[in-house]
Amino acid sequence: MIYIGIPAHNEAHTIGVLLWRIRKVFLQFPREYELLVYDDASTDETAEVLRPYAEVLPLTVIRGETRLGYAAALDVICRTAAQRTRYARRDALVTMQGDFTDQPEHLPDLIRRFEGGVDLVVVEQAPPGAASGARAGAQPLAARVPVAVRRLRRAVPWLVRAFVRVPGVGDPFNAFRLYRISVLRDAIKALGPDTPLVTRDGWAANAELLLRTAPLARRVETVPLAPRYDLRLRESRVRPFADALRLYQFGRAARALQAARSG
Repeated sequence: MIYIGIPAHNEAHTIGVLLWRIRKVFLQFPREYELLVYDDASTDETAEVLRPYAEVLPLTVIRGETRLGYAAALDVICRTAAQRTRYARRDALVTMQGDFTDQPEHLPDLIRRFEGGVDLVVVEQAPPGAASGARAGAQPLAARVPVAVRRLRRAVPWLVRAFVRVPGVGDPFNAFRLYRISVLRDAIKALGPDTPLVTRDGWAANAELLLRTAPLARRVETVPLAPRYDLRLRESRVRPFADALRLYQFGRAARALQAARSG
């Protein structure tokens, strides 16, 4: 079973089309799959958009009545997949965004590596020029990356990468990943049932989950893929100053954690 976990907050304009594109991928690349969408107290029509899809797709919608944020949504999705699976070594969870940044057509790239024995497949941001399928004469993807994202990306090497190190992984911040569910179960067991897997919001949440799971994975591989910010129908939620501060605070905490492990 391949679980596809999507945290969503006010994604009414994209979530339905995204689910249908995922369905199309699995029609052409047949695998048993289940969609897990955490609706983080959306105030737009996200819930209404999801309702008919739940009748025709293998979709479970988990609705949060109070907004908890990305970290809590990611934690719920990981725990739900870990609880539902019958074969933790044979099943996987793919996490992705609900706004078209992560492309469903890349799912087979991750799943094939998993089927080849990889426990954790990490998508790293490829140069935008490496993306395929751009329209002739279209604006280069690099120019369509939101300014806030470009600014935060420039700051990341100074803020976190010196503190957050996973062998073989150069970009620990992408949301688009595949986890063997036995690895997630081991991470949950190591923390205990009442301690969340993820406590930091924003990009730091993805780095934190990587640090929790990578040491438990026997094989980790990376896949370079360019995100598609040009397809997003809403403004970026990245706030460079606030997110940079969160990343710096997370980096210091991660360094202390890694030092304690090595000691």
